[in-house]
Amino acid sequence: MRLRRYGHLSLPPFGRKPDPLSKDLSAKTSKKIARLDLNANFGIPYIPILKQTQSMGWFKRLKDGIQTATKYKKETPDGLWYKCKSCDHLQTTKELAANLHKCVSCDYHTRLSSAQYFEILFDEGHQELFSDIESTDIMDFVDLKPYTERLEAAKAKTSLKDAMAVAQGQVNGKSLVVAAMDFVFIGGSMGSVVGEKIARSIKYCIKERIPLMIISKSGGARMMESAFSLMQMAKTSALLSRMAEHKVPYFSFLTDPTTGGVSASYAMLGDINFSEPGALIGFAGPRVIKETIKRDLPEGFQTSEFLLEHGFLDFIVNRSDLKERVSKMIGLFGF
Repeated sequence: MRLRRYGHLSLPPFGRKPDPLSKDLSAKTSKKIARLDLNANFGIPYIPILKQTQSMGWFKRLKDGIQTATKYKKETPDGLWYKCKSCDHLQTTKELAANLHKCVSCDYHTRLSSAQYFEILFDEGHQELFSDIESTDIMDFVDLKPYTERLEAAKAKTSLKDAMAVAQGQVNGKSLVVAAMDFVFIGGSMGSVVGEKIARSIKYCIKERIPLMIISKSGGARMMESAFSLMQMAKTSALLSRMAEHKVPYFSFLTDPTTGGVSASYAMLGDINFSEPGALIGFAGPRVIKETIKRDLPEGFQTSEFLLEHGFLDFIVNRSDLKERVSKMIGLFGF
């Protein structure tokens, strides 16, 4: 049985000799689909055929021994994409940043650094305060590794000196001092430096008569400083009472997460306590509480919405409205 040749592929003939023009296919076309051709003698259609040229096909590359070394293969760089923890929506980090680091799909608020909050709140430029204070290993504390090594590792990783930064600037032309915590520095834990920065901020605000705003984001007291970290709870609370006596307003902004000794001290002592949506706020974690009381917890327990419903917060503010709300609060107190 003769074979009909079409390009480099062959099919059985159906009563007609092969067309000589079919052998001369254009090299410029990478794919050519054979037209539907009815056989003149029998009326049987030919099967559509794809012609393979030298310029296409991974199997052709493998056959010819063409391979690309791993070092020349292009990969997507890290940090280009962000997958939302709430709705799993995939978006570019550029889109996320343009939306004030909120998910473009569900409005989930991601965690921000102190520098990013300063950028959102302040008008052009701000002055950082008390940046020369650094933690030391008072207790010569060692767990899995010495506390001094933990401090050095945290400083190298984050380029921060401790878990809090303080800055003064203008919010729509109104003066404000903001003390913001950084969770990336040993879980935003409150040590002697955090307490001292808050103490100095309070004294500075009383002297200059400038409102104070503390942005809390912490796992609690820093165990590596033992009683010295616990003393900061009483220290900051006492100074905030003095600030109230001088009638200088204090705004407490609770973000995800605010727990432990921070929530048990200055985070809940504001003239106005407010939060971001969906923030985890509490003392002990929900798992510890559930195991202690041996009962299931209510839905949404320890979220900012739950605390607002039960009177622990004055309001919840979306990040896009934060600057305007803070500006209105400053004006509400006559500053």
